[in-house]
Amino acid sequence: MTAQVEWPVQWDESVAQSLIDESSHLEGATLPILHALQECFGHIDPRAIELIAKSLNLSRAEVFGAQTFYPDFHSAPVEGRVIKFCRAEACQARGAERLAEQLDALAKRIGETYQPIHIETVYCLGNCALGPNALVDGKLIGRLDETRLEALCAGELA
Repeated sequence: MTAQVEWPVQWDESVAQSLIDESSHLEGATLPILHALQECFGHIDPRAIELIAKSLNLSRAEVFGAQTFYPDFHSAPVEGRVIKFCRAEACQARGAERLAEQLDALAKRIGETYQPIHIETVYCLGNCALGPNALVDGKLIGRLDETRLEALCAGELA
């Protein structure tokens, strides 16, 4: 059973330890624990590394290495909306590179007025036939064009 908390919450060692304990019995528990912590706190607080290491009988270097290897894990809170924009070949063939330039400009302009936008590049969201695609705060958005991209950045889409 997963701990029920309102996301994101401030770092709380007892909540973190509870999340760690829920998955520590799993084989290869490091990644499920990192995912649970990120889901709960919005990032992996550096203080969690020691807790995970102790619970799994790993070195801090092993846990830190797993966390830093995967770009989805953040060591500090990400401010604003997270847009993971696909730049794989199928999306490129449908105009993603042109849209990526527009996305950067829109994020700067809209981020000054509305909530900030954090853009991450990904290479395939598995929705190739409906590209260009983006994952916005965990929700897949396909068939992006200039109009839909602007609506997405303004928070009107997704």
